[in-house]
Amino acid sequence: TLGATGLLGARHVVMPAALPGYLAGLKQGWAFSWRSLMAAEIIASSPDLGLGLGQLLENGRNNIDLPGVFLAIFLILVVGIAIDLLIFSPLERHVLRNR
Repeated sequence: TLGATGLLGARHVVMPAALPGYLAGLKQGWAFSWRSLMAAEIIASSPDLGLGLGQLLENGRNNIDLPGVFLAIFLILVVGIAIDLLIFSPLERHVLRNR
């Protein structure tokens, strides 16, 4: 650490070393929350809540609409990949490049 102590040590040594781990945790937490949101939409379907992807999936299942089910699964996949590519990948590249 070359003598960095206190806030200077935390800012220049500890935070850059810990940031990739924090970012990996955020990415994993987002994936878990996305899955939980889909499950909550399936469980708590109400006309007052509007039409979400989970409700679209459940409606397709209830109406035996296989193309609708596959569309909902595909849209869930697209949103997950888009968030990963547009938010987490550039952030990871930036953090790892600066490290």
